[in-house]
This record gives sequence, C-alpha cells and structure tokens, in this order.
Amino acid sequence: MRISRWLMILCLPAVAAQVERRPNILILLADDLGYGELGCYGQEIIRTPNIDALASKGLRFTDFYAGCSVCSPSRGVLMTGIHAGHATIRGNNGFIPEDGTWGRVALEKSEVTLAEMLKAAGYQTAFIGKWHLGIPTDTSTWAQGRGFDFAVQEQWGPTPEGGTFDEQDHWFGDREKMIHYDYTQYDCKDVFRTDLALRFLDEQRDPAKPLFLFMSYRSPHAHEYDLRETERYKERGWPEIERRHAARITMLDEQVQRLLDKLEAMGELDNTFILFSSDNGPHAEGPVDGPKHDPLFFQGSGGLRGYKRDLYEGGIRVPGIVCWKGKAKSGATAHPATFYDVMPTLAEVAGIACPAQSDGISFLPEVLGREQQQHEFLYWEIMEGRNALSFRQAARMGDWKGVRYGAGARTQLFDLRSDPYETMDVAKAHPEVVERIDRILDTQSTKTGHYPPAGGGE
Repeated sequence: MRISRWLMILCLPAVAAQVERRPNILILLADDLGYGELGCYGQEIIRTPNIDALASKGLRFTDFYAGCSVCSPSRGVLMTGIHAGHATIRGNNGFIPEDGTWGRVALEKSEVTLAEMLKAAGYQTAFIGKWHLGIPTDTSTWAQGRGFDFAVQEQWGPTPEGGTFDEQDHWFGDREKMIHYDYTQYDCKDVFRTDLALRFLDEQRDPAKPLFLFMSYRSPHAHEYDLRETERYKERGWPEIERRHAARITMLDEQVQRLLDKLEAMGELDNTFILFSSDNGPHAEGPVDGPKHDPLFFQGSGGLRGYKRDLYEGGIRVPGIVCWKGKAKSGATAHPATFYDVMPTLAEVAGIACPAQSDGISFLPEVLGREQQQHEFLYWEIMEGRNALSFRQAARMGDWKGVRYGAGARTQLFDLRSDPYETMDVAKAHPEVVERIDRILDTQSTKTGHYPPAGGGE
C-alpha cells in the first residue's frame, strides 16, 4: 500500500506535465482550392478520401471564409488576424510611394504574426511552402524573419544582387541554404514539400516544445506547369489541363495523409489542433500561351457565384475543417467564421492572450460545442488593379451580403439564406439594409498609401 502511494506521488509530476502540455497546432493551407473541390463539400468526381476522412472525424464549416479572394492579402489576414480593410496587404501588388511603382507589399513589422505569437508562448514554429507576405530583396520580411524557427519557402522576383529568383528554388531561413525542386524527381511539388516536412520532423523536431507547423501547399494553383505525373484520371478523356487539375488535388489529399501518418507514428497527432483550408476560391488560370482551367469543369466553387479575385461567395467561401481528437465535435456547422478569426482561435487553443490587433473572434467554442459569440458582420476588400474601378468591397451581416465593385459604385445586396448563389440583387427592395451595409463598407476600410482608393481615397 505504501509503495503504491509513493508510486502515485512520483507519477503526479509526469501526469501534470501531460495535462498541462500545450497542444500542437497544424495549419494545412491549399492554394486556390475551391469550396466544391473536396468530396466532403460535394465534389463527385475528384477523389479526396483522406481529407474527407479528416472532416468526418472533426467539424466541417459550411460558411468558412478566406481573408480575401487572392493569395497575398488573404494569407496576410490569416497570419495577422487583421481584416483586409485594416491590413497592410490588400492586393497581390500595391503602390510603392518611395519610387512610384507597383509591386509586392510586405507585412508591417508592427503586425504580429501567428508564428511570433506562438513562439513567444514556447512553441517550436515551422513553415514550408508559399509565403507571399514579404519582399524578395529583404529576407527580414520572409517567413523566418517573421517568427518561424524553421522556414523553407519559394521565392520569385528580383534578388538583392540584381538577378532574378528561380521560383523552383526553395530557400531555407535567411537564404543560408537552397534546395532546387526538380519536377522529374517528384509527381508534384507537394510531394517535395511534404518530404521537407517529414525531414524536419525527423531531424529538427524539439520534443520539449509544442509544435506549430504551417504547411503551405501548391495545389491546385495554376503555376505548376511542369508535372511528372501523367496517369491519374487519364481514362476520363478530359482536356489535359483539367486532368492535371484533378490529379493535383488528389495528390494534395495523399500528401496531407502522409503528414498525418508521420505525426501519428511520432505520437504527436492526438494532441494536435488541425485546421485545413484554402487561401481563396478556384482559379481560372493556366500557362500564358496555353489553355486555362475552367472553374466550372468540376464545379470548383460548388455552384457559388464567382471565383478567385471575386468577392462573391465563390471567390471567398472556402473549405474549413477543424479536427482535434477527443475535443472537437464532429459534424457540420453553419457558424460564419473567417481567416481573421484564426489568430484568436489559436491563442485560445494555446491558452494565451491574443494580440489586440486582431479583428477576429475565436471559433474554438463552436469547435468544442460551447456557446459561440457571433460577428456583427464580416468584411473583405481587394485591389487588383491600378485604378478605383479595381477596388472591391464586400460585407456579410447575418444572411445579408453586400458587394461593391469599384470605389463609390452602387452596392449590390443578396439574401444568402434564400439565394446562396447570389443570383438576385435585392438592393432596391431593402434600402434600409443597403444603408447599413454601406455604413460598414465606408467605415471598415482605412486609408493606406499602397491602395489609394481604400478608406474613401481616389
């Protein structure tokens, strides 16, 4: 009896350590994957059994929104918890006041990133893939300069030395090492990036710290022109660009499972909060001198209106899957959540304070089956051209959705409850709702020199 008591006392610290250990956090981000391109979101042709299985074990958000409808600003919203009307990055390119040109804009150093937040809480932080939140010539704006202990990223554009980055080169940290992606050695780029992740877990994982791993995949973004894989879906007789699109989504699905299998083999998976999503809706792109992918071929947006760069639902509503073994409820939820909610959610998962900069609300209560606070509204904006006509805004307030294309343009109004595909503009029938939406659009966009029409500018 005495021995049993002593054994219990000796075991208490170990038990307490297990209870108190912060969970790992894994973000799996697809690139241009549409709302309807996974089986669990209604896709009937493209096979995604592994991600579908992940969704069946966790919570699938039916109304989950990217931060914007194109890569850089959407990822900026995700990384900082700041919505697009308050963010530094609001388009893939912006006006550079110093020299009067248009080019890439980096996150401000004052904007705390997910990695900086979690690293300060004792997390080992790692990033692999597409960053798109910095300046090619300034490595302090790259992933490792923004809080990631381990970072491997692609880069394009000018080098500091006056040359041009090869987009197939993947750079470690502060350019201290580079590994070239040779497409003849891998079925697709996401196989290569998953290999890098597995190697990191084997060689550099610190078991004394919880892990924050951000996997930024390439598929199904159009800019993977050279592909070794030639067989998946070949029997369908589709145009080659559509076969490749479907094959890359299925290969992405396979790589997600490879990573999950590795974490499970390491004993890390059970205590891991997983979020799978996409940075925006489906694309309509392809080689400059070749055929373009048709987002309607596989109903990539699930029938929603629009696609990448649109602020209609098809451009911003994306898959949102959360899995946390033994904690996340299973099934589906219609709770509207968005990328700027991720920072407060991960802060709550880690048991730390969220930076005051965030415009978001944690959706962890919804994941755990508890009472969930609602947004009064959700907001987006984007500028993908050089004049006021290219400035777009949208807001969702309950089931009402307002869309404005062009600075000062008339606001369209849709009732998502009865018209989720945004086919009927009901603005004339509900002027009082339009007035409320307009107030949101007019007040949520702050002035910035990078995007002159924002905040009511010219």
